[in-house]
Amino acid sequence: MRFDCLEAAYQLIVDLRQPLIRIRRCDGRLHTQLRTAAASIALNLAEGRGRDGRDRRHHWRIAHGSAEEVGAILRVAESFGDLSRDECLAAHETLTRILQMLWRMTH
Repeated sequence: MRFDCLEAAYQLIVDLRQPLIRIRRCDGRLHTQLRTAAASIALNLAEGRGRDGRDRRHHWRIAHGSAEEVGAILRVAESFGDLSRDECLAAHETLTRILQMLWRMTH
């Protein structure tokens, strides 16, 4: 069965490949944090899909928090001048879709 939000989380990781390369050159810790947060979205969606009730919603809320973190990291990197908004456009668009889906899933 296809799970659109999880598929979008995988796409986000693909969209982050080039921005991650640029961030790693400027800030290794931010690079690690971005990788961890992006992976957390997919991992918590996958784990939540296998759970029931409140436990499922709990994992989806964690995924939502990680998605917000990814957005904040991208904005921080853009603010420092490590990335341009254009370099992150695809990631921002995918992230917006993920956040919209997660909002519906958790509320």
